[in-house]
Amino acid sequence: MRRRYPEIPFERYADDVIVHYKTEMEAKQVRVEIEERLGQCKLELHAEKTKIVYCKDDKRRGTYSDEKFNFLGFTFRSRWAKSRWGEYFIGFSPAISNEATKSIRSTVRSWRLHRRSDKSLGDLARMYNPIIRGWINYYGSYYKSALYRVFYPLSRSLMRWAMRKYKKLKPHVQRAAYWLRRIAKREPSLFAHWQMGMRPTAGQ
Repeated sequence: MRRRYPEIPFERYADDVIVHYKTEMEAKQVRVEIEERLGQCKLELHAEKTKIVYCKDDKRRGTYSDEKFNFLGFTFRSRWAKSRWGEYFIGFSPAISNEATKSIRSTVRSWRLHRRSDKSLGDLARMYNPIIRGWINYYGSYYKSALYRVFYPLSRSLMRWAMRKYKKLKPHVQRAAYWLRRIAKREPSLFAHWQMGMRPTAGQ
């Protein structure tokens, strides 16, 4: 790419690569050359993962067979966005992918917080906040609102923990949610996701 196409933006992480083109014809041409170059190194393109993606937005309004792609835990696709002047438009931007969302939710479930009644709420925060904060810092870099659905299992687990630890909350999901919301309002920095406004509700 440096030798033949230095003007074309190119990103690589491990064996994942993104190359930016202006036209479909250019994309097809460079793809052939990349395939030939990899062949010289006894490598080959992944048949299913390698594709030409149309970055659809307000300026590019055509249609194409592939209009989104995943890279480093993010899905890049058309999304509503808001300009600094308060105007809404459709841009092509990243947000946490479905695969990363499923992985985080599975990890949260594996913690089995509702069974840690031997711990205080502060203990749980100290144990898991570094991990939660890491997810938010990474995946919240773009389209942070997409993280709300990611942390629903965490809110549910905390409510189940509260009902298991305190007898007065045991049969009442709404009471447990209200109890946690009061703490979140009083100590919003206790859990990293509370600082984003993700407060427990009975509907979760």
